[in-house]
Amino acid sequence: MRPLKTATPPPAADLRERVLAAAFELVEKEGLAALSMREVARRAGVSHQAPYHHFKGREEILAAMAQEGFGMLEQRLAEARRGAESPREAAERAGEAYILFAVRHPAHFRLMFRPELVDVEAHREVMDCGQRAFAHVPQIVRALVEDGLPAEPNEQALVALTWAAVHGLACLLLDGPLAHTLPDLGSDPERGVRDVMRALGGLLAHASAGRRRRAKRRG
Repeated sequence: MRPLKTATPPPAADLRERVLAAAFELVEKEGLAALSMREVARRAGVSHQAPYHHFKGREEILAAMAQEGFGMLEQRLAEARRGAESPREAAERAGEAYILFAVRHPAHFRLMFRPELVDVEAHREVMDCGQRAFAHVPQIVRALVEDGLPAEPNEQALVALTWAAVHGLACLLLDGPLAHTLPDLGSDPERGVRDVMRALGGLLAHASAGRRRRAKRRG
């Protein structure tokens, strides 16, 4: 009689990725409430205990998902800015990248900014990834100020305003009434996002031009 074959467990790195992939699939299809270690293991095709080799529990899986999200967002912001030819274009492209990331990866995005689900401060790696992603916002604002945008009342206020505008639109597209209130924008989110970012860029350009005109008159 031939010996029964036993399944070979996946390598550690593959196991971790399989567990995370299963978690994302579960959350995307059934929502965060459906996430459990047992169900993730079942969907990943591993034993019930296998996920515990990498994650102590549900919160650690959520933290890993949030960390991955911040890493993806940081990469997209960097790529968007890298191809820009002016501070205004960099701001428009980065804003578009931020919002489209939220639209295309809603499970990541919601976890990244839901402290009741993931306590970012309790997970140093997640916090570091979040800070690297956020660092693009003050850098973008600094470049705009150097290009003529008035820092009124101060740069920190501009940073908060810029982040609030972009993040707010992302949240309205994901969970708000935007599709019903502004159906033309909601029917084609990608085009709508580009249009909104161009509108924001136009406001920035107008403010910068006004400052340059005033400076020229004083000179």
